Amino acid sequence: MRTKLLISTAFLAASISLSAQKEATITVYIDQGKEIIPKEIYGQFAEHLGSCIYGGLWVGENSEIPNTKGYRTDVFNALKDLAVPVLRWPGGCFADEYHWMDGIGPKENRPKMVNNNWGGTIEDNSFGTHEFLNLCEMLGCEPYISGNVGSGTVEELAKWVEYMTSEGDSPMANLRRKNGRDKAWKVKYLGVGNESWGCGGNMRPEYYSDLYRRYSTYCRNYDGNYLFKIASGASDYDYNWTEVLMNRVGHKMQGLSLHYYTVSGWSGSKGAATKFNKDDYYWTMGKCLEVEDVIKKHCAIMDKYDKNKRIALILDEWGTWWDEEPGTTRGHLYQQNTLRDAFVASLSLDVFHKYTDRLKMANIAQIVNVLQSMILTKDKEIVLTPTYYVFKMYKVHQDATYLPLELNCEIMNVRGNRVVPSISATSSKDKNGIIHLSLSNVDTDNAQEVTINLPDVKASKATGEILTSTNLTDYNSFENPNNVKLAPFKEVKINKGVLKVKLPAKSIVTLELH
Repeated sequence: MRTKLLISTAFLAASISLSAQKEATITVYIDQGKEIIPKEIYGQFAEHLGSCIYGGLWVGENSEIPNTKGYRTDVFNALKDLAVPVLRWPGGCFADEYHWMDGIGPKENRPKMVNNNWGGTIEDNSFGTHEFLNLCEMLGCEPYISGNVGSGTVEELAKWVEYMTSEGDSPMANLRRKNGRDKAWKVKYLGVGNESWGCGGNMRPEYYSDLYRRYSTYCRNYDGNYLFKIASGASDYDYNWTEVLMNRVGHKMQGLSLHYYTVSGWSGSKGAATKFNKDDYYWTMGKCLEVEDVIKKHCAIMDKYDKNKRIALILDEWGTWWDEEPGTTRGHLYQQNTLRDAFVASLSLDVFHKYTDRLKMANIAQIVNVLQSMILTKDKEIVLTPTYYVFKMYKVHQDATYLPLELNCEIMNVRGNRVVPSISATSSKDKNGIIHLSLSNVDTDNAQEVTINLPDVKASKATGEILTSTNLTDYNSFENPNNVKLAPFKEVKINKGVLKVKLPAKSIVTLELH
């Protein structure tokens, strides 16, 4: 069933094919842009899970796989091209069983550990604090450390902060120097625990609130390094957790996390990543877009206690979660990445742009070889996923001014009593005054002619890129790594501040106006 929908300051998506053509209109309000889209909205997440770290980011200096100081050169270069702004580590559930002192010093002396959360894998701790923070420096991104509250101690976390950030003649700073790093790192983001309601300790919000206050007290600022402390927040619809923390912790935290996955449920099959029908696809779009309502409700609670929005909402885990690929290690969460996942990325980012007065960071799960990843690796081979290409297209919005827009398009009623608009859109103006538009056509069967009104814009040319493929189930494999990739987009005309864009079915486009 299709109806018309008018969305103000909107976005949302649905795809459309060449067999029929629909129409949509967008008006971009250039003069109403106020909020900056923080680059941290495009954050990444690297957990010790499966082959995300070992074999994904890190192979060691002596590996036959080409590497730069132990980091895979191909993966490093691909991430550098994304302009990764912030990277969260070491978890996830892993963080609350990770003891940082096991991952420092000579590698041959580091004790092995069992990764109890993810498949019982034995890890040798060759990737630890130095390896992570040095990687962040090389990528030019902010590190986001997730501290161990679940099985750790206040002393342990306090000493970790000192080890990383103190320039003084102190025990931990001197230990760092002994281990080869004289100058302290700059560490901005510190998560005080992770999913403390579940794998991070199975706590009640009242208990965690007091625990947070205790832990955060001893995580000190050293020598000009100021910690942005993030409390372990709610899972998707748990609004009580946010209520309790805002009431009991309040301004003792700078940020409050939130996790939201596009997943069918937590028991039984979650569905295959590459085998699905149109009905499954549209359900996925509806579930993905439900993140907007979740964000709005958590923001409303935060507004009650923090009208000036001094506490940031941090969506530090989001993305799709499907069944593991057949034949892969159980508990390693390796899944393929199709055009459907690319749409989840584009629609989600369109939503996030609207709420950056409160939402200051988002970290997709995860960066390599796990869940909705940017990159897949196998031995010496590498694959860039459709989601990677969305992040590459959208990086033009980092630190740009969000431009509100009004969207008029058809909507579709989908399984689960959800609605999916046929077009999703977002727009921004960068520091040089260049306007970028990102458009998604989610409808699987119809093309869209989109008329975009840009009052007072004198641009005479628009260039762009498109991401699409023959089938929604298409993905990039090691045998066919370029099945889904970016291509130039030319189906656009501009005349006196009006753009006419012909969007093929199931396509994502980003335009730059000149």
